[in-house]
Amino acid sequence: MWRATILTLFPEMFPGPLGLSLAGDALKRDIWSLEAIDIRAHGLGKHRSVDDTPFGGGAGMVIRADVLAASLDAALAPDDARPRLLMSPRGKPLTQARVRQLADGPGVALVCGRFEGIDERAIEARDLEEISIGDYVLSGGELAALVLLDAAVRLLPGVMGKLESGAEESFENGRLEYPHYTKPRTFEGRAVPEVLLSGDHAKIAAWREAEAQALTAARRPDLLATSLRAKRGNPESK
Repeated sequence: MWRATILTLFPEMFPGPLGLSLAGDALKRDIWSLEAIDIRAHGLGKHRSVDDTPFGGGAGMVIRADVLAASLDAALAPDDARPRLLMSPRGKPLTQARVRQLADGPGVALVCGRFEGIDERAIEARDLEEISIGDYVLSGGELAALVLLDAAVRLLPGVMGKLESGAEESFENGRLEYPHYTKPRTFEGRAVPEVLLSGDHAKIAAWREAEAQALTAARRPDLLATSLRAKRGNPESK
């Protein structure tokens, strides 16, 4: 079973949307498990304090290293092989390749930051890998954790109906996905492309490839550039 452990100040935010649709059904079928742990259980004093003012001054509060470390140590066994990820706007961008790598592993342990951030010593001492879902700042890491989990869980065996569903999507092959069409054949004067009605699978595949390339070039040329650099660096692609 693929296991997700989340350390957060708001465990009631989970499973949230992950309890519905594909992820929720997979959770009920024990394809994956979810454990949300309250960091405040290891807070200090009568009020279970988890944060303090930053050394050097500045706005906001910082989650204490000793509190977070105690929470991690209690939640994870020393031999737990799952990657320890800290959802952070300064982290490495989350990519489909990284999501697939995570889905192929035993699961994840996610730390959701709050306030101004987390004491750097906790990040270093507990070997946390910082992951970002985009170039913007959220109130906390919980929403980012939900995004990461949804992206990974849907790739687990038995979650999606067809294996091809995950293989032909945006970002899987260094480009965006081609357009989709269904009934009715005409909508407000817009017809379905004739090639999709031809029954010629080779022509359909070629059309989809061309459309994917054109969409990517128009909207995400950076993906094409990255894919080209990867091919140049791979001797087998030459």
